Amino acid sequence: MNELQKEALEEMKKAIHKWFEEQENRVDVEGLGKRTPLQIGIFNFVMLDYRPGRTRVDSSKSVGSAAGKKSMKASPFTREQVLHEVQPLLAEIVRERLDKLETSPLIDYRFTFQGTFATMDGLVELTVLETIYEEKKRQLLERIQSYIENELEKGSYPTKRLETFFLARHLLDPHLFPEPEAERTIALFDRIQELNKERVEALAEHRRDIIRALTHWAENIFLPRYYDITRNDYRANEYEIKPDAVLENKDEPNQPIDLLLYGAVMIIRYEPNFSKFRGQTFLELAKQLGSGKAARMLKEGSDSFSHDEVHMRHELVECKANDVFSNFMVVIRKEEAGAYERAILFILSLLRKGFPKSYKIKLKSSVRETLPIKGLAKSDTHRFFANALAYSELHPLLEEYAREAMVEFEWYEDTESERSVMPGSYAVFGLGLLSERYFPLVEAYMDLVDDEHQLVHDKFTAIFAETYGITERSTPTLIACLLRSHDSLKLKIQPELESEEKLSLFVQHIETLSDDEAERVLYPIWGEAEKLAALARKAREPRKELIARLIMKLS
Repeated sequence: MNELQKEALEEMKKAIHKWFEEQENRVDVEGLGKRTPLQIGIFNFVMLDYRPGRTRVDSSKSVGSAAGKKSMKASPFTREQVLHEVQPLLAEIVRERLDKLETSPLIDYRFTFQGTFATMDGLVELTVLETIYEEKKRQLLERIQSYIENELEKGSYPTKRLETFFLARHLLDPHLFPEPEAERTIALFDRIQELNKERVEALAEHRRDIIRALTHWAENIFLPRYYDITRNDYRANEYEIKPDAVLENKDEPNQPIDLLLYGAVMIIRYEPNFSKFRGQTFLELAKQLGSGKAARMLKEGSDSFSHDEVHMRHELVECKANDVFSNFMVVIRKEEAGAYERAILFILSLLRKGFPKSYKIKLKSSVRETLPIKGLAKSDTHRFFANALAYSELHPLLEEYAREAMVEFEWYEDTESERSVMPGSYAVFGLGLLSERYFPLVEAYMDLVDDEHQLVHDKFTAIFAETYGITERSTPTLIACLLRSHDSLKLKIQPELESEEKLSLFVQHIETLSDDEAERVLYPIWGEAEKLAALARKAREPRKELIARLIMKLS
């Protein structure tokens, strides 16, 4: 090697030694290693990112993404030199450091040292060293089996999320289990959910860890056997089936593809709306490989529900549901309350049994009612609930539906952009405008609504204020609506607040709010604080003092 190359190699050596020394000097190593018996080591991957003068080593897999940017200095190595000279030398250095840590909780049972190198010929990525510690692997497999037997199969108590995090990944790790036993793995994932079902938030976390492990396995281990995958940080993966792709025993039980289908259904049922496309893609890819089960699921829905649960036929109405595409088909055969009652009960029953929280209704009906709120999408889902609201005897059932349907960060799937609405919106809006009885429902809705991604509740707020004005009953609900409003909303209720009695009532409610909340509520009515100040200067007592109390909340 020439002098420049020796300097470059020394730069890499220093970066490697620095990383190992930093980890060896950590004071939390022993504690991290004892969090769960399912973690036998902290690090299983390290990346060296070589750019002349700016070389670093990190355990993040994204560290090399910046290596393609223009370096401050030209690299002294060719691609061939990196492959045949640099890599062996670095592997020897890393091996020496690792040998001292073989039994340390710092290093996992399997360790990969990856390298990204700037060269004269462009970027080179390669595995510098990959090793498996067989004794650690044996110990880990024993711990996994012990955990499954004692905590899952024999256990009856909720489990820890950290344990699910590691177990899910271990069960799908081809270095631990070359071919996962689909039935057993699925049964264990179901058992974790069963043990944690009483704790709603914890259950959601366990499911997220299971889904992430299944997604990683599908995209990085299973599907690459059959598809060439184009990955992009900003859009969904693109899959092109390989010419020689053959899926053996595709419809026999206990096959790896069952895990792909299981993961697809988990994503569709439990992940946010924006993630469901991935689950549907997994089903489409399985169908393309010849899976009859996947084809059936795409047509009829997953196997999560019985035929009677997803298909209801009656002389008044027929309903079908497909959880894969998150839709309900409702055919109204006779326009009367009973038809809509049966349809709502059908939908409500499935939502309570785990049907995807974001969905749409495809409606066949001769009636075309809509809510008296401009700006709502004229969708089938909107029309279904507007039609149902015409029957007063259904209003309690519609409230029951709305309280079940309302879920933050979920949406009706036949709206988009500025017309997106949370499930339950049409029932809440309609009921809220029909009777004071449903003011608590409106307030519960506003507590949940994602005002960063939804605008149409402003339209409801304007109609609500116009309908009820400022009263003892309506003011708390109006304020709950305004707390979720946007700067574009303008309420025309200033004339009503000319009444000293109503203004006093309004001020009393505003004074219970924080200053930030008060500002958000007052802006749609008066705009900037200067406008209120101008009104105060012109007003007479006691109105002057009431306005001054509002201004105090804005100072």
